[in-house]
Amino acid sequence: MSRIGVLTSGGDAPGMNAAVRAVVRKAIYHGLEVVGIHRGFLGLLHKEFVKLSLGSVADIIHRGGTMLRTARCEEFKTAEGQARGVDNLQEEGIDGVIVIGGDGSFRGALALANHGIAVVGVPATIDNDLPGTDYSIGFDSAVNNVVDAIDKIRDTATSHERTFVIEVMGRRAGHIALLGGLAGGAESILIPEIPFDMDEVVFKLQRGLNRGKLHSIIIVAEGAASGLAVGEEIRRRTGLETRITILGHLQRGGTPTALDRIIASRMGATAVDLLRIGESKKMVGIVAGKLVATDLDEALKQKKELDREILELAGILAI
Repeated sequence: MSRIGVLTSGGDAPGMNAAVRAVVRKAIYHGLEVVGIHRGFLGLLHKEFVKLSLGSVADIIHRGGTMLRTARCEEFKTAEGQARGVDNLQEEGIDGVIVIGGDGSFRGALALANHGIAVVGVPATIDNDLPGTDYSIGFDSAVNNVVDAIDKIRDTATSHERTFVIEVMGRRAGHIALLGGLAGGAESILIPEIPFDMDEVVFKLQRGLNRGKLHSIIIVAEGAASGLAVGEEIRRRTGLETRITILGHLQRGGTPTALDRIIASRMGATAVDLLRIGESKKMVGIVAGKLVATDLDEALKQKKELDREILELAGILAI
């Protein structure tokens, strides 16, 4: 192993830059050359290669997004596209690739590995839906962005004695909604993993009003329901003045938290070590504070379970 590539793919996540920085500097420390691949697998197909130096990753640890940029690439899902990507890597003399991204990115990584390219995945997705790690890069930052929004919305909700429905990201996983709702003191948290009862949502609202509560916050993961639809239903059933806020891509942006910078740095450096000792088809993770390596194909076959005890606790604390 003398020359490795690194790319970011899929949705951007705060902390990706910290991971790229760790990959580059750890690799150079061990005498390896590093090639950045711009725009993920799309850039791989178009040979968007750039040699990275120590200075290339200076002053990026605190920046959100990804300096390598990212893109979706339908062509790479085809056998022809994958073969072309492998040819481009071999032509560039790249012996192994570190892929920073989520489950879709890891499927692309697995395709490269199945064509004989050494690959290690670093989990970076605000959805935190990858098994084999307690935290994926970007999740903590996204949750903090949600909590910050809840805190700001609560000020105006209290002033006007209104009910607010806040829609957050999470098409298939409710981890952002769950932890954001717990930390933000939401009355109800609606997530895609568990069917919700609108009668119960309304009951909690009315219970709060009866004890003199000035406002209510409902958190809705986009995969559970439309925030607009939930807000309209609350207004129809209760007559309460209800406002809806859809946070959207605000959750992705901004400065990564200290936790995201730390886990990104540790994971990126460990990914380099795995390539150096000849490992492939692995995903780096952090479980109970310890770095672990999981077989990439096994990780993609599993589903990360939601902690229902946290949902139960959030309901208890919202009484």
